[in-house]
Amino acid sequence: MKKGLRWKIILTLVVLAGCLVISYPVKEKIKLGLDLRGGIHLRMQVITEDAITMETDQEILRLQELFKKNSITFTSMIKDTPGKFSIQGTIPDQERKIKDVLDQYLRDWDYIFAGISASVTLKDAARQYLKDQAVDQSVETIRNRVDAFGVAEPIIQRQGKEWIIVELPGVDNPDRVQNIIKQAAVLEWKLVKAGPAPDEETLLKDYGGKVPDDMDALKGDPKRRAEGWYLVSKVATVTGQDLRMVRRSVDEWNNPAVAFSLKPDGAKRFEVATGENVGKLLAIILDDRIQSAPVINTRISGDGSIEGHFTVEEAEDLVIILKSGALPAGIKTLENRTIGPSLGADSVRAGLLAFMIAVLSVMTFMIIYYKFSGVNAVIALILNVIILIGALAYFRATLTLPGIAGIILGVGMAVDANVLIFERIREESALGKSIMNSISLGFSRAFSAIFDSNLTTVISAIFLFQFGTGPIRGYAVTLIISLAANMFTAVFVSHWIFNVTVTKKTKKLSI
Repeated sequence: MKKGLRWKIILTLVVLAGCLVISYPVKEKIKLGLDLRGGIHLRMQVITEDAITMETDQEILRLQELFKKNSITFTSMIKDTPGKFSIQGTIPDQERKIKDVLDQYLRDWDYIFAGISASVTLKDAARQYLKDQAVDQSVETIRNRVDAFGVAEPIIQRQGKEWIIVELPGVDNPDRVQNIIKQAAVLEWKLVKAGPAPDEETLLKDYGGKVPDDMDALKGDPKRRAEGWYLVSKVATVTGQDLRMVRRSVDEWNNPAVAFSLKPDGAKRFEVATGENVGKLLAIILDDRIQSAPVINTRISGDGSIEGHFTVEEAEDLVIILKSGALPAGIKTLENRTIGPSLGADSVRAGLLAFMIAVLSVMTFMIIYYKFSGVNAVIALILNVIILIGALAYFRATLTLPGIAGIILGVGMAVDANVLIFERIREESALGKSIMNSISLGFSRAFSAIFDSNLTTVISAIFLFQFGTGPIRGYAVTLIISLAANMFTAVFVSHWIFNVTVTKKTKKLSI
């Protein structure tokens, strides 16, 4: 055996052995996608105006602190619409001072003075930036929540301006996961101005039946034993964004609770607010529902707990949500598909059956049409499939039904490469050239066509992977790996098989 031929055989055997070792056991190394394993598919819309509302609330709170720090007189700051608020009761003599503060700290806002009031409006560019950030941050927040929940191989990605696609294969409790994903988790601590009252009408009796501009009327959550209605300040003392640490704990009655600590800035504001309002109620609000409203007995530092008669699961879910951070905006589900495990199993069987039929049909055709040379193609095809499985296992890829289609197409293109080579060998033999020379010319002259066709297909598959969603990406991955394996098996392996089986003494090639 020639020395050059020996290393080719050794390389092929090493690749074959490596792929077999890497892929074992296949069930643990290659994950099944949503369509094969079952799970949930969600298409959600981010309510980006909510992000503008939250930004407006935060700027009002910030501006109030700046005015107090700079001894600027005002009676109230009222949010008119998302991205617009008014400053009431200013002193004309302080207009220059107010403009200096607004110019320095609210550069993304425009303002107009009208007597003793000023209207402040968010700039269009800043508004659009906040909307884009809200969608991107929502994607990351959802991904953090799903990862904490332990869902394997999730697909979470932005689609268009305001939409998010979420695919979670193998979810046993889809309702719980959806609740964790969708909960805004806007956590706020607000001072209680009035309440509790049995109903909203009683609550607003002393306010002419209307909610004051600087307050909100919120209902307590009966599940947390926070009965009745409360009037709370519109601007929060601290929010979930000020959280430094959150974990599950127990309250004084040994019931599940959620302990927290605040970042330095939040802790300072919390300490000042509680110190100035001893004896009053402080509402702990989660997504506009009051969880509890304890009395402030003394100045509170940056540590505390959220108590609300939680179950262990509810407390753990709340920790997951708060650790991942609040969603910057509300989310609305536009599409919700649940794929059962039985449907997934049927898809697996159908996909494998299609794959086996395709492979056996191709093998049969190659052997019948190309005789012994067809056996060469079959060996290369089997090695192609083994390399593909090994690569999928190495990258811990997720196999989808379109991914199986990509494998089948890859098998077809692998055979197409062999067909090109064999036909060129036939042409060279028909010109009267020797068998060894015909084989060598057949491989060399067919290579450019094989390489070009595979390269253009790989480029197309790369674009599918870059811009496609889960199943399409699965198709692209398997197709790219199949084509890469094809260049090795159809050109390299098939060539040395001919070199081993055909010698100078061979008078006729079975092709």
